[in-house]
Parts: sequence; structure tokens; C-alpha cells
Amino acid sequence: MKDLNISARFIKGVGPSRLSTLNKLGIETVQDLLYCFPRRHEDRSRIKKIKETRSGNFETIKAKVLTFGDRMSKKGMNIFQVAVGDSTGVIHATWFNQPYMKDKFKIGQELILYGKVERYNYLQMNSPEYEILTGTEEDFVHIGRIVPVYPLTENLNQRWFRNIIKFTVDNYADGITDMLPFEMRRRNDLIVLKEAVRNIHFPASELVLKKARERIIFDEFFILQTGIALKRASVKIDLTGCSHKLDGDLIGRFKAILPFELTKSQSRVIKEIEDDMKSLEPMNRLLQGDVGSGKTVVALYALILTVQNGYQGAIMVPTEILAEQHYRNIKELVENLGVKVVILSGDLKEEERRRRRHMIEIGEADIIIGTHALIQEGVSFKKLGLAIIDEQHKFGVMQRAMLKSKSQNPDILVMTATPIPRTLALTVYGDMDVSVIDELPPGRGGVKTFFFEEKNREKAYKIAEEEINIGRQAYIVYPIIDESEKSDLRAAIKMHKELSGNFPDLKIGLLHGRMKSREKEAVMRDFKDQKINMLVSTIVIEVGVDISNASVMIIEHAERFGLSQLHQLRGRIGRGKHLSYCVLVSQPRTDDAKQRISAMLKTQDGFKIAEFDLEIRGPGEFFGTRQHGLPELKIANIVRDREALEAARKEAFELVQKDRFLRSPDNRLIRESLLNKFSREDLALASVG
Repeated sequence: MKDLNISARFIKGVGPSRLSTLNKLGIETVQDLLYCFPRRHEDRSRIKKIKETRSGNFETIKAKVLTFGDRMSKKGMNIFQVAVGDSTGVIHATWFNQPYMKDKFKIGQELILYGKVERYNYLQMNSPEYEILTGTEEDFVHIGRIVPVYPLTENLNQRWFRNIIKFTVDNYADGITDMLPFEMRRRNDLIVLKEAVRNIHFPASELVLKKARERIIFDEFFILQTGIALKRASVKIDLTGCSHKLDGDLIGRFKAILPFELTKSQSRVIKEIEDDMKSLEPMNRLLQGDVGSGKTVVALYALILTVQNGYQGAIMVPTEILAEQHYRNIKELVENLGVKVVILSGDLKEEERRRRRHMIEIGEADIIIGTHALIQEGVSFKKLGLAIIDEQHKFGVMQRAMLKSKSQNPDILVMTATPIPRTLALTVYGDMDVSVIDELPPGRGGVKTFFFEEKNREKAYKIAEEEINIGRQAYIVYPIIDESEKSDLRAAIKMHKELSGNFPDLKIGLLHGRMKSREKEAVMRDFKDQKINMLVSTIVIEVGVDISNASVMIIEHAERFGLSQLHQLRGRIGRGKHLSYCVLVSQPRTDDAKQRISAMLKTQDGFKIAEFDLEIRGPGEFFGTRQHGLPELKIANIVRDREALEAARKEAFELVQKDRFLRSPDNRLIRESLLNKFSREDLALASVG
């Protein structure tokens, strides 16, 4: 069997100099070449007569060389042309600044050409791909077949790379071993892997290409889901956490002081969390809930439960504004219960920071709230039983792992107000249990969403003014802090000054990321106390800010914000009993921007918004999935290929259930593929290797 791990420089046509260019594509070995899949295919198998071609279309023709020659344009550009003809007409193939092309053709040669047909004074193809017929038409690589088109880097062209791949496939594809057992292939109607690799590059037909794609997509999902299944098992089986008793005086007193009744959805999720926390297996749960659905109360219930059992609870949030808000709200609610709440943020003076760290270390602090300052060196917990990560998409994998490492296997609750589509949850969060709060607390006034073009922004200001006149408050959000010579966007600082002049009777505040924490805190306190009527801000108020009296959200240059951000910003209003108004001021020019605006006008359902967002941006960008330590999907797409994802997940989880460490000889190739795709740290699986 041929060694697929030899250097790609031994492939005919590569050599040392070309190898360095291939390295930029991540290609080092023969196996890397085999698995460098096309980004698309072009069907060049349908050969037409010249008369049948249509201007503006990409066409394939077969014709004889009638004449050829080159000339210089007025601008000094070399233009080389070949006139070719068949029984129905003549067309000119043209190349620019390639005088050496004249050495490639002879009158009377038969060619197949593929390119875009254009009509000037005559029919023409600019820089077409071509094959010179020699009588062995079955060997065509570039023309007369379904042709692969590859993702390339500088100094590489499709023609050269296609030849390299063809040589590699013809000479090395037989060396590919199939990791999937026969029965699994049979159950899922999958072809043999080496045939899939051959036909993903050079398919004989559309049907064969479809079967090749199905096999490779399944493999990508299967390896991903097997890794996830092993990670899940390592938490659920291998680790011992802290078991919490559910009954106690503290949790009873906490329930008694709640100023509102929990929704059915909140109660259901609390029961799921209780079941996790009473178990010796560490909780590893994702809590999803739309903006304003009441996730914080559920989180606080879990924190009180861990404190009742003699543990500390920590909640890490992405911004200091949100940390301050959580601190004030939680302290106000639980300080009469004898629960000590401490905040740890980045702007504390060193002496105060040391004092609070000491409180945490000796166990004097029960509930600790903070930003990334919680995971800095020098922060030690006496007995951390529960770690909560709020707005988790704002944190990377390493940050979450660092908080978890502050204790031995604490329960983990990850929260997000950016709902995650099911397909993404099965990949990025496939190792976690998922809870969903799918209803809003009663008594909310609702939100109406409007779209105004920029020329009509005064209408948006009018809505804000009318609401302020009846005692409400308004946000106006801008994408940037300062004006820039390179940008014509309106900026928060300038517009704060301009709006203050336009509305002299209103108290207008300013909030942005460059302000010091104390300044931001003071502004938000004044806004909450209704000393500010209108708050001009950047996206620092995107998550968590809860001002129930605010009823207007104007988002300037809405096309500059992501769909998730727009939905989060809209979630800052509609939190009280009054009807609220979200106004998108924009001049969307791209299709994506128009789709985002359209989605905001169609629905307020966060899960539908998330599905729209996933479709618009694609899985690669949504939520920055690359930060989650997952292997790259080359062909598989979690939106388009969701059925394959479900099938692969089922097989992967059943496999891990039967063979926990993949030690069976039948699973050796799966284990090897897994360790090639994941790092051992990602899997936390020393025993698998």
C-alpha cells in the first residue's frame, strides 16, 4: 500500500519550489493533496456547436485552429488570438500579455475550449481554458467533463493544480483506507471512501458527485460528533463533582422574597438544573432564553442553592456595565438573607482588589460577580461549587476553561440570550445538556419595529420625543465613537453634542467603551433613576442592560450591525408594561444588510432570528465557531446538511456508548482520525490515544 504521508514535493510537477506555495494552502503531504477538495465544480461536458452558444454564457465548444497571431494594443498590451471554427461558425480565443501562447498551437489542430462567450464585432472567448485533442479524449482534465475548481493561493493557477491533483488521485487514491465499518456504510447508504475521494475531484457524472459528497460530508460530521460524544462522556462518566441537597432554609427564604411568580418555563428549567446539581456528575448545561426571558433569576436560584450547600458561586459576564447591574440587583435581593455578594472588576484599585481577592480565598464571599477579572492570576476560590458564564459567546474557550479550572469539577451553567439553532447546538455545544426558557414573563408591553431610510431619521427622533414627553426614555445607538476621515458614519460623541443642541429641554447622556468604568456606571445609574431622558450610546449596552422605563431604541446605520446585535439591542426595550418602539435607520446597499433588516421586521422570535442569521452568515462565521476548538468542516454545512449531521451524530454516540475509549480493533482507524482532527486538550482524552 502506498504511503500517503510522504511529502507532496515527490508528486510529478511539484518539486521544492512549488511545495512552499502549496504549504500556504496547508498542503504538506500526498494525503493533504487528496483531501484538498474543490470549492465547486463546472460542467464542461456539454459540447456545443459555435452557432448554439449564447453571449454571456460559459460554454464548451470543439473546433479546429484556422489561424492565429498576436498584435500590440494602443496601450502596449500584447493580444494573442486564435481563430477556431466548426461547421457552424467561427469564434476567437483571446489571451492578453501572454505572447508565449503562439508556441502552443498549430493550424488544423482540434481543440476543446471552455469560457465565457462575448460578442463584440465577432464572437470571442477571453482567456478560455483549452485542451488540444490528441485522440485520447478519456484523459481530459480541464475540458469535456465535470471539472473541479479549487480554493487557491497566489502564484498557483487552476490548470496546474488540477493536473497535480489528477496525478495524485490516479496514483495514490488506492492507498486510502476506510475508517467506517461496512455495516455503518450500509446503514447510511455510503460509498467506499477511496471512490468518494476520486469522484469528489473528477466525477464521471452528477449522480456520482452527489454520492461522493454524501460520503465525505458524513465523515466530517461523524468525526466531529465522535469527539463531542467522547467529551460529553468524559464529563458525565469520568469526573466527580459536588452533590447538592435541594431542601434547606436558605433556598426556602429566597423563594419567599421573590417579588414575582416564576413562569412555567423558568420553573421547568430550574427543575432540570436541580436534577443536575443533586447528582455527583458535574453539571454541564447550556441555558438558552431570549432577551428578557428571565435567565438571571434562574441563575440566581442555582447560586443560592450552591451557597446553601456550603459552596461559593461565581458568575462571569462580558462587560463591567453588566457586572455592575448584576451586582446591584443580586445584592439588593439577597443581602437580607445573609448572603455576601462581591464584585471583581478590572478598574479596582490594587488595595481594594487584594482585599476582595482575600475575601474570596477565605470563603467570606458567597457569590462573586465579575468580568474576565475572575480568571486572572491571583484569584483563588475557597470552595467553588458553581460557575456561571453569562452571554457565553463573548468569551473564548480558554476563558471558560480557566474559570472552570478555579476549582475541582464545579457545576457549569452557560447562558446565552442569543438563541442557538439546533444544528449549531449539536456541533458547538453538542457535549452539553440544553435548557430553554421559551416564554417571556407576563405584563410586557411588546415592541413594534420600524425601518426608516436615513433621509427620514427625523421621524425616528419624533417618536423618541413623543415617548419622552409622556415620561418614557430612549436609546440612540451608533456604530462608532468618533468620526473618521475614512468613514461617513455618524458617531456617538458628535451626535450627542448635536442632539443636545436640537433638544435643549432634554437631558441627554453619553455612553461608550472608552469611558472609565466609574463614568459608565454613573451614566447608567442616572439613566435608571430617570435623570437622563435620552442615552446616546455605542453597543456597550448590547447585552444585559435592564431599564424597564426605556421604550424607544433608535439604531443608526443599522446596516453596520450584525443580526444578533440588532436583536440584542432591541431587547433593551419592551421590558416594562408599556408598548415600545425599535427604529432601524439605515441605507442598506448589500443583499446581506437588506436581509438583516427584513428579518428584524418579520419577527421578534430570537430562535427564528438565529436561524436567519445562520443562513445569512453561514456556519463558519456564526458565533465565531472556530473559537470552540472544533475541527474545520471542508465540505459539510450544518445548515444545508442537517440530515447528515443527525445521522452521523446518532452513529457517533452509539459507537462511544459501546466502546467508551475506542479500543476495539474495529475502531482503530476512527481513533486515529479523531486524534488527527482534535487535539488531546480539546478532547480531554489521554486514554483514547
